[in-house]
Amino acid sequence: MKKILILLMFVFSLHSEERLSQYEEDPLEDFNRIVFNLADKLDSSILRPTASFYSENTPTIVKSSVSNFFNNLSEVDTIANQLLQGKFRLAADDTFRFLINSTFGIAGIFDVASGVGLERHDEDFGQTLGYWGFPTGAYLFTPFVGPTTVRDFFAYPTGWLFSINSIFNDTNQKIIITGLDVIETRERLLVAENLIVGDKYAFVKDVYFQSRESEVNDGNVEDEFLMDFDFDSLEEDLPENL
Repeated sequence: MKKILILLMFVFSLHSEERLSQYEEDPLEDFNRIVFNLADKLDSSILRPTASFYSENTPTIVKSSVSNFFNNLSEVDTIANQLLQGKFRLAADDTFRFLINSTFGIAGIFDVASGVGLERHDEDFGQTLGYWGFPTGAYLFTPFVGPTTVRDFFAYPTGWLFSINSIFNDTNQKIIITGLDVIETRERLLVAENLIVGDKYAFVKDVYFQSRESEVNDGNVEDEFLMDFDFDSLEEDLPENL
């Protein structure tokens, strides 16, 4: 999802402004904007500077290894939801991917599986609910979670079961790993935030809805602009550690 968000933020910066704010499922906008503004101030004062320091002072190979590590941890959640969606072939492929990276890739630090043709996928329980036709519900911007919907918000507990909190027993380890995960995620979005145009709140909301629509439908979006856009060529132009 992280890479899709980055790609879509770039696309939206190129797209007509008429495209923005097309999603009107936001009956809680007043509340959402208050939380968004508070979160934005917190981000500007703490998270963004920390992520910038991490980005500027950490070797690329280390950043890639950290990213690979967290991607590997997310594979268990992905596999579980592929099974719930009846995507058994993908579940089998990603199980092999997880086993290869967890062993030969040294706990996922190295992405060995991609080198042998096992492509990474990303699934969560919110996508599973969407796959089976559950509506998104109202848009929410919540502390710590960020942009989400009623459906996706209540799906988070299932992802929590397969998160780092279920792997590490020591509280200090959980805090350190969770903090590193937050910083690594924020660092990935540094380049994307420069592409925001117009109302930042509306922009983030529309990008979130479009990215989730793409994920739930496995990339089969109805927007003609996005269907014709060459995402592969765009990915090649982005920094390698995204």
